[in-house]
This record gives sequence, structure tokens and C-alpha cells, in this order.
Amino acid sequence: MRNYAILRNLSPLATAEPFERRARSLGRGAAAIPPEPMIDVARLTSRQVREVARDPGVRGIAPIMPIALVRPFEVPEAEAATQAWGIGAVRADVSAFSGAGVTVAVLDTGIDAAHPAFEGMEVVQEDFSGSGNGDRQGHGTHCAGTIFGRDVDGTRIGVARGVDRALIGKVLGDDGSGNSDMIFRGIQWAVQEGAQVISMSLGFDFPGLVARLVTDGWPPELATSVALEGYRGNLRMFDALMEMVEARAAFSTGTVLVAAAGNESRRDQNRDFEVAVSIPAAAQGIISVGALGQIGGQTGASLGVAPFSNSFPQVSAPGVNVLSARAGGGLVALNGTSMATPHVAGVAALWWEAMGGAPARIAASAVTAKILASARTEVFLSDADPADRGLGLVTAP
Repeated sequence: MRNYAILRNLSPLATAEPFERRARSLGRGAAAIPPEPMIDVARLTSRQVREVARDPGVRGIAPIMPIALVRPFEVPEAEAATQAWGIGAVRADVSAFSGAGVTVAVLDTGIDAAHPAFEGMEVVQEDFSGSGNGDRQGHGTHCAGTIFGRDVDGTRIGVARGVDRALIGKVLGDDGSGNSDMIFRGIQWAVQEGAQVISMSLGFDFPGLVARLVTDGWPPELATSVALEGYRGNLRMFDALMEMVEARAAFSTGTVLVAAAGNESRRDQNRDFEVAVSIPAAAQGIISVGALGQIGGQTGASLGVAPFSNSFPQVSAPGVNVLSARAGGGLVALNGTSMATPHVAGVAALWWEAMGGAPARIAASAVTAKILASARTEVFLSDADPADRGLGLVTAP
């Protein structure tokens, strides 16, 4: 027996009218009520999995897999940035918008809500990790600072510093680890709480699952097969959840989801050592983000793909020597696609504000389209591979 996450749609249960229920089953009135995703966890045998999957209210089922934060690389103190150069790179510094009125969710290790970068904000916290609210790891605080942090001692760190309501879903424990159930429930919660943007700098730990199974005595071939089955099931689960999120947009403004491509590539060791983007960034409907660094070390210089950044992102953003909030106070510079992702989430908040007059039913899709269509390519070195940089550098309205 294994633990499985089960995605159900509760909306068909919202009425007791038999004729309405029959009409929906025939495909009529499919958009009569919005989908209501709910995540359950159950310990099931293979036979029970098949039985559960036959339930018409079940939209997806997947083995629970480990997840982990996309761990950043520390910047040597002597090389650490003293300014958040990414703000200017994405042109947030010259944008007429601040993200005012936009609700942003950060699904990560929590947040240091007492940090001056979040002063005056409404910060709603929900713990899915079991380790309690607050950020004792630091990753979530840094990411949140880049999205909507206020100025700290005169230094600007936030792309969308006008955002005044943040949803902080702690889906990773104090050691930076979690499981797929936590992230699924985090997304469900954020969507139901009205998040217009969801930022996720985390990934599924496929190698970690294989190693754990081998340590438990599984033959390597079987361990790899089981992990692959789990990965495939969770990808389909994400796709099913995203379909429900997109369907809800017909009844609200919708949600834009952004996720880190991952830090597993090693181009600095071998130019062909490239790892492709993983889930959740690889799931349909999620904007995947690669990391960029400055060539020459000066703002406005040409940009290059970070050697660690996974290939095939949709867009890219500053992810090297990114200055943002440190849990416990002050600022710290870090490297990673984890640092690039909040730049895109912040730009998404700016586009939400800019698209304020768009019809409600196309708002999320319009914001996504603007993010992709406005990405710039003239900032890259001539040999930058589109497979590594995506459509280009995200740009604020």
C-alpha cells in the first residue's frame, strides 16, 4: 500500500437537483457552477487506486512524492550585490504600476512577517508542512521580498512593492522539504483565497525518492521505475488541477501560476550538462522561469543564462546575485532560479494592475499573454540559446 493524493471536484455535489446533475453528465451546462477542487490523502492498494479512479468526482490521483525548495547558491560576501539589479533589468523601476490591489501567494518555507520589508502589509499565513508558521529556513522570506518587499534602509528590493495582501502557504518544512500533498493543498488554498498570482520556487525530488527507496532496500531498477511512475502521476495530477484552476477563471479573474525551472544544470562543468525543467514548472498552464546573470557585472550589461539554470523555461529573469530580505532582518544576496521566479511573479502583479480594465473572464489569460509577449531578447549575448532563455527577459508594463 502507498499514500496517494486524490483530487476531487466538489461542485457536482453543490446541488441535489437530479435533472441538473443529469444535464451536466451529458455535457450540457458544464460551466453552470465553478469547479471546487479538494485534495484528499488515502493509503491505498493498487486495486483500490483503480476503484477510486472510476469515481466521476475524481479528477486526478497520484502517489505522494517528496518535494524540496529549489536550493539557491550563496554569494561570497566580497561579491554580494549592494543593490537589487533585477528591479531595473525587468524595468519595474520605470513602470507606472506597483501591483496595488493585487493578491499574491507565495508557496514556500513561510515568511518572516516581522521583517521591515513587509511592514504595513496584510500577511495571511497557512501552514501545510506541520512545522508551524514563520520562516526558519529563509528561502520564502527572500522570495517574498523580491516580489513585494518594501524598501529596506533605503534599498529597493521589491518588484511590485504596492501589493498589500500576501497569502503565505508554508508547503515546505524548516529543513526545506515537503511532499506533493502539501503543494497541492497549498495551491487549492491560495486559489480559494483569491490569489491572482502564485509563486513557487520548489520542485519534485525525483533523485531523492530513488535514493530513499534504494536505502530502504529496493533494487535500483525497481526504485527508479516506482519513482518514474510517481513523477508521471504527479505531472498528470498537476495538469488536472490546472485545468480546474483555468475553469474557475470563467467565474472570477483567475490565477497566474509561476514556478522555478530548477538549478540542476552544470554548464560551468560541461556545456552539454543541461537538465530540463521539472514539475511543477513543467505542468501545463504554469509559467516556468529560468535564471539570468549579468555579463560584465554592471547594470545594463548584456545578460547570460546562469550555468545552473535548467533548460526549456518559458521566460527568464534575474537569478544571479539577487539582493532581497534575509529572515531575521537585513538583506542577503543569493543565486538560483528560485530568485528569478519572484521577479516574474512581481511583474505578473504589475500586469494585473495594468490590465485592470480587462473583462474579468479573460484577466488571467490576458496577464499570462502579456508576460510572454513582452519578453525581451535584445539584452542577451548573441550565442544565448533560446532553449535556455525561453521567450526572453520578462518586462514590466
